[in-house]
Amino acid sequence: MTNTQPTTETQATVELRPSYNLSVGLIAIAIAISFFQIWVGGVIAILGLFLLVQTATIRLQFTDTALDVCRSGKLLRRFPYSDWLAWRIFWQPVPILFYFREVKSIHFLPILFDSRMLVSCLEKYCPLKQ
Repeated sequence: MTNTQPTTETQATVELRPSYNLSVGLIAIAIAISFFQIWVGGVIAILGLFLLVQTATIRLQFTDTALDVCRSGKLLRRFPYSDWLAWRIFWQPVPILFYFREVKSIHFLPILFDSRMLVSCLEKYCPLKQ
């Protein structure tokens, strides 16, 4: 007798580590600017604090079929790779913005996660078409 068990495919999920570089950098810039322009420094500080909270709560997860955006463990949005047309990381020396285009929409996300790991996952799961 042969023992045939159904095979189940395990879907590997890679969750990007958070990176507080952008939010802390904005807060530091806001403090410096506040000595000269209090209102401008205040606006930049508010943006930095907002991004700090987002960094603490938002996670990107790469699965075999899609990029998932989660907040506090709850799935917010799924972006299937089959719908992607292109992606790019802006300002490569100091990456601050992640852009990707789907068939029906364009998305911009601030880099609130490990940018090297992001590029590695993008190249693995959604390589650019030449």
